[in-house]
Amino acid sequence: MGTSKVERPERLAKKLLQIRMKLGLSQTEMANALEKYGVKMLRSYIGAYELKIRVPSSLVLLAYAKLANISTDVIIDDERDLPKGF
Repeated sequence: MGTSKVERPERLAKKLLQIRMKLGLSQTEMANALEKYGVKMLRSYIGAYELKIRVPSSLVLLAYAKLANISTDVIIDDERDLPKGF
């Protein structure tokens, strides 16, 4: 049984934290806000994403993008920055 490290964008965790902070939400509030987009989430997952412990699914990233009114590629692509104000 092999374990492989999941590749992730280097700046992903920081961007997810920036989005949550810009929205003025606690981790619990962020989890609740993501549920509006069909993503059931534990508060602890939000912290795990922000600390690079867990990698969010594509559906979670899509929900983040919708909440922040930005494109998912801005979140995922390390060569792109979040819009000004984030």
